[in-house]
Amino acid sequence: MVVVDDFSEYKILDLKDGRKLESWNGIILDRPDPEVIWPSVTNCDWSKSYAVYNRSNKGGGTWQKNKIIGESWQIHYRDLTFNLKLMGFKHTGLFPEQAYNWNILMDKIKRANRPLKVLNLFAYTGGASIAALNAGASVVHVDSSRGMVDWAKENVKSSHLEDKEIRFIVDDVKKFVKREIRRGNKYDIIIMDPPSFGRGANGEVWDIEKDLYPLVLDCSNLLSDKPVMFLINSYTTGLSMSSLENILHMTLDDKFDGKIEKDEIGLKVEKSNIVLPCGIFARWEAR
Repeated sequence: MVVVDDFSEYKILDLKDGRKLESWNGIILDRPDPEVIWPSVTNCDWSKSYAVYNRSNKGGGTWQKNKIIGESWQIHYRDLTFNLKLMGFKHTGLFPEQAYNWNILMDKIKRANRPLKVLNLFAYTGGASIAALNAGASVVHVDSSRGMVDWAKENVKSSHLEDKEIRFIVDDVKKFVKREIRRGNKYDIIIMDPPSFGRGANGEVWDIEKDLYPLVLDCSNLLSDKPVMFLINSYTTGLSMSSLENILHMTLDDKFDGKIEKDEIGLKVEKSNIVLPCGIFARWEAR
C-alpha cells in the first residue's frame, strides 16, 4: 500500500465503528466509512466535530451541523487550492488520498520536458486537472455533471491557474471519447476515476462492470505516438487492482512499450500506526 502522509491540512483524527473523524484545514467532520470495522484507534473526542453525516434508512442522508460552517471553505496541498462544501452522500468535493496520484502526474509532466496534453475523464471537481495544469500540461476535463464542472472551474481560479490551457466539457464520457477518436485528437496522458454506476448528461447509463473495458479500449486509440501514462483509479467495492491491471495489459500491450504498476492507496491516522485503505489504482507508464 502507498500511504499519503504529506497532506498537512488534512488529518484523520480517529476511526471507530464504521466512521471517521477528520480535520479539513481545521473543520472537523464525522462521516461514515465502510472500511472501518474496529473500535476507536486514538480515543479522540468526537464531540468536537463541526458537522456529522447521518445516513437515512431510505437512502442518502443529511449533515447535522454542530458549529457554524460557511457555505464553503478552502484547503491547500502544495501549490494547489481546493474549495470544499458539505455535499449530499457524505462528500466534501475532494479525496485527499488522491494526492499520491497528483504527485505522480505532476512528476511525469515535469520530467517529460515537452508540452503534454492530458485527458481527465470522470474528472469530478478537478483535483487531477489542477495538478496537471500546475505542472505545465494542457488539460481536457470531462464530467457529466455541470455542477461538478463549475466546481472544478472554481478550484482552477482559486489555484490561480486561469491563464493555463484547459477545456471543460460537460458530456457523457463514452460518447465524448468516441467523438475524439473520429476527430483524430490525441493525448499523452489519460486519467480516469470511473464510478461504479452513474448516468450521463442525457441519462446515459454507466456500469463499470460492463463499460470499463470498452472505454479503456477506446481510450487506447486516443493516446499519442509517445504516450506517457494511463491511470485508472477506482473506489468500486469488489473490483480488484489486478482486474484494472489486466484491462491495461489487454488494451495497451500490443500498441505501446510500457510497464504497469498497481497498488492500494491509504491515509495514515494521526498519532497511530493505523492506515485507512482508500481505493486502488493501476497505472501504465512508458518505458
